[in-house]
Amino acid sequence: MNAQLSIQILQAYATGLAAQSMQHKVQSKVFASMGLSKLATKYAGHATEEMEWVDKFIDRIIDLGGDAKVEAAPAQKIYSDPVEFLKADLEVSVREVPNLGKATLSVAEDMTTYDLLKGYYQDEEEDMYWMDAQLKLIECIGVQNWLIQQL
Repeated sequence: MNAQLSIQILQAYATGLAAQSMQHKVQSKVFASMGLSKLATKYAGHATEEMEWVDKFIDRIIDLGGDAKVEAAPAQKIYSDPVEFLKADLEVSVREVPNLGKATLSVAEDMTTYDLLKGYYQDEEEDMYWMDAQLKLIECIGVQNWLIQQL
């Protein structure tokens, strides 16, 4: 088992997720201010869930003897248009979920880290499918009807 590789991968995901969690938290507040309470609740919960993953990743880093830290990450864009946000968030998922799969496979000898990243992968894949379904629903019923559902 290559503990350093596991630590490096977990550290990268802890840092990225902490930034993404903050983006989702702020985005949730923007949606709430627009009266889109369902969407606000969805992303507030998503932000909390992401920080729970950060906690798990940090715990595993410590278990492996690494130094726990969350490094600075680039600023995340905040959107005033919910549809544009969904498109951008989906684009990130489509690009990054395969990378997460590869990272997960690269630590297969470290079963604990593998299982942890596999769980995170499944969660991210589910989120990706939800965003894709929402965008398809918007195409089908129109943006105004979809926005009404988000009130």
